[in-house]
Amino acid sequence: MENIGIRPARPAELAAVAGLRWQWLVENGAEDLGEPDDFVRHFVAWADENARTHHCTVVVRDDRVIGMAWLAMVQRVPTPRAPRRTSGDLQCVYVVPEARDGGLGGRLLRAVLDEARELGLERVTVHSSPRAIPAYARSGFEESPRLLQARITHP
Repeated sequence: MENIGIRPARPAELAAVAGLRWQWLVENGAEDLGEPDDFVRHFVAWADENARTHHCTVVVRDDRVIGMAWLAMVQRVPTPRAPRRTSGDLQCVYVVPEARDGGLGGRLLRAVLDEARELGLERVTVHSSPRAIPAYARSGFEESPRLLQARITHP
């Protein structure tokens, strides 16, 4: 039986999480990424600086991090009935290729959504690749005719 755990990332695991992010970028055709060691240092510092608003959940097999998902939280404008409102955005969901299609991604999504419920978030959004839409739908995500996005172009 496999020794699988799904839990919040530990500080000592952030370099491995950065490696997963690098792997995701390479897998999706990113080029000119620079040096991996520089990215890992930057990523770990970023994760530390943003720990209050960005929570990382990992999938660990034995002692190896094989999956990640980030829950980014943003405070919303209050209303008279809800003076404290927070929404979440699911980011950087990734499971290594050799561990896919066995249910780990679904377990990871459920863990993040459980955390969102515990934190009292109003909603969680995700920007998905076409391939992953069915997985998100199985976990309770639905299309919304009210959620719009504007692409910001830079000169």
